[in-house]
Amino acid sequence: MATIRVKIGSSVGLHARPAGLFVQAAAKQPVQVTIGRTGGKPVPAASILAVMALGVKHDEEVELTADGDGADAALSELAALLARDLDAEEPAAS
Repeated sequence: MATIRVKIGSSVGLHARPAGLFVQAAAKQPVQVTIGRTGGKPVPAASILAVMALGVKHDEEVELTADGDGADAALSELAALLARDLDAEEPAAS
């Protein structure tokens, strides 16, 4: 089982837009990923309600966990996403 810890970079924490972007990215991974506060109960990273219910704020540390082929790459990608201030970035043009 692969695990990585990361501090939330978004100024609003893991709410609304940043949570949505994270959940979309987690759902695209080839493995199931969980997210939770360090030492807390993890929730499915692909569930917007579960992720938002964590109430994680800016600069708080979370732990991502996954198991299976591609787990390390998936966690690295998601950790890099969480470390950025997603709320400050412009939405991608459609």
